[in-house]
Amino acid sequence: MSRRRIGFWYRFAAVLAKPPLVVLFKRDWRGMEHIPADGGFITVVNHNSYLDPLSYAHYQYNTGRVPRFLAKDSLFRGGFVGAVMRGTGQIPVYRETADAVSAFRAAVDAIGRGECVAFYPEGTLTRDPDMWPMEGKTGAARVALLTKAPVIPVAQWGANEAVPPYAGIGKIRLFPRRTLTVLAGPPLDLSRFYDREPTAELLREVTDVIMDAITQLLAEVRGEAAPAQRHGRRRALARDRRESAASAVAGREPARNGTGNETAVDHAAAEGESA
Repeated sequence: MSRRRIGFWYRFAAVLAKPPLVVLFKRDWRGMEHIPADGGFITVVNHNSYLDPLSYAHYQYNTGRVPRFLAKDSLFRGGFVGAVMRGTGQIPVYRETADAVSAFRAAVDAIGRGECVAFYPEGTLTRDPDMWPMEGKTGAARVALLTKAPVIPVAQWGANEAVPPYAGIGKIRLFPRRTLTVLAGPPLDLSRFYDREPTAELLREVTDVIMDAITQLLAEVRGEAAPAQRHGRRRALARDRRESAASAVAGREPARNGTGNETAVDHAAAEGESA
């Protein structure tokens, strides 16, 4: 998709979002040469702040190839935000319903039309205490194997220092200005996985390759070694549910469960989590 085909709504959203991002943050953008100039492709990105979608969209918009994010369906239901979400071609996800698989199909269709679909493979903001990527969901792997489209790993850092994950308003720190770092790597070679039955084991293996690549890029950005073992996403979500239940029993405000507040998340193949 060339820059001239970005469309009115994406340009309009950029007019609204870019000025505050430019004023409030410095930028360290690397690896733009790895974003394909044409044809459909997938980007897989780590997720550690609610600002991530804006930060990454800004980065990729400036390459002339806009991303289509997967986002919860409630954001599409009328109003100005809904109009922007629909107009910019984002992909709605109907969580915990039979319609959840429609996002999976919509992602494949978008790539077939020559667009980019951006996945947050962790499926939620990271719960790793040191902000490293957690275990990934299998949606990006499924779409990658179906489409055989280029898969570009991306690491981002800095938004979490201004807006930490799951933090309240009082924890936001916009000053001094933080640097939003985005680093895209070369396409992953997944050809050894093509034309094989997409078993649970195969999807998990492809997902691990994807998460390893993202983690290696983030280690480069942070200038430190990544942990030997990834934080378990299922364990983190189970802990969040227990905390929410305990808070409800105590009559307090329930804790966030890590699944209801993301702006752009990987739910493209929710049925694959049983794998």
